[in-house]
Amino acid sequence: MKSLPSSLPRCMSAVLREGLGKSTGYLHALWVLLLLGLVGCGQQEQSDVTAAAPPPPAVVAIQAATRPVEDQSQFVGRVVAVGKVELRARVQGFLKQREFTEGQQVEAGQLLFSIEQDQYQAVVQQREADVAKAVADAENADAQYARGAELLKSKNIARSRVDELKAAAAIAEAGIAQAKAALVAAELDLGYTNVTAPIAGRIGLAQYTAGNLVGPSSDPLATIVSRDPIYIQFPLTQRELLEARRHIKEKGGNASDVVVLAHLADGSLYDHPGKLNFVDVTTDEGTDTVTLRAELPNPDGMLVDGQYTGVTVEAGEPESAIVIPQASLQVDQQGIFVMVVDAEKKAQVRRIKTGASLGGDIVVASGLKEGELVITAGVQKIRPGQVVSATPPANTEAVEGEGAK
Repeated sequence: MKSLPSSLPRCMSAVLREGLGKSTGYLHALWVLLLLGLVGCGQQEQSDVTAAAPPPPAVVAIQAATRPVEDQSQFVGRVVAVGKVELRARVQGFLKQREFTEGQQVEAGQLLFSIEQDQYQAVVQQREADVAKAVADAENADAQYARGAELLKSKNIARSRVDELKAAAAIAEAGIAQAKAALVAAELDLGYTNVTAPIAGRIGLAQYTAGNLVGPSSDPLATIVSRDPIYIQFPLTQRELLEARRHIKEKGGNASDVVVLAHLADGSLYDHPGKLNFVDVTTDEGTDTVTLRAELPNPDGMLVDGQYTGVTVEAGEPESAIVIPQASLQVDQQGIFVMVVDAEKKAQVRRIKTGASLGGDIVVASGLKEGELVITAGVQKIRPGQVVSATPPANTEAVEGEGAK
């Protein structure tokens, strides 16, 4: 039995196999019929292949848009409390009670610790008695001097004795002042047995509990830090500071109008911008940097004393720039690029230069034109020059689901 040519379409091969066992005349007629229908059969298979071709891959694309962008610079800073106080015992004694909950907000003047007062109360009472005695002594001295002065008029007393009485009266008056000063000191020591908050803020851990002996040489009892407003300090090199001043001057701006933005630990932008309020008067000799300070509102206590934070400094009037999502950026050995959809709906590589970051977006300094379609999702399933089906960002989930299939 003859084998069939491998080049025959499948529709012809099936018919020929059926007739191979027939007679020669029958096969001859069959060959003629097959030749007449060969073209139609081939066209049908080609149509089936065309119909089975996969659709272009779906991607998410967004138009590169121009919007006003502030002139920004990025730094790393540290949060610093406006007020920070270490509470210390000013007199020695045993702690009687702690009057606060650790971590709570306290107000200026609020009682925080109390030290046993008995010995200091006793000293106050003694000093009060000293004052009373000094007053009585002074009154007696004054009376003696007055009698001596009268006797001197009738020359019944020596002038030297009158002078002694006058000096004694003056000494007695000084004794009153001395006793009163000692009383004030005793009252101050008694007052120091109540440790109060000098500022409003959030109080930290108590380092001593009731019953411990504390005094001026002891470690801090606790620490209070103010929360609102708050400072952020960040360093600039002398070169950066000089360039910033020139840039602000060229734009006709004022350093006091510079806006300072903070970044939270998750990368999000802090809700409350601040203002630059201080430039240090000295330069760090080790790093050749100058410390700048900004003051920001902190009503919710999101910024905590001592934490590191990203700092964005905005200066001058906004300028128009092309902005695209950072998710569209790709990096290879040649640098940063994005994939764009051209007029023929084909994906193409576009090399760009980037500028400042704006949260989830980034400024494009060059390489991209306004209105061009930039692919933001689905890049992993396409190649340059391939026809793609671009959809707006609203269909991102659908595109990602299709890519997963």
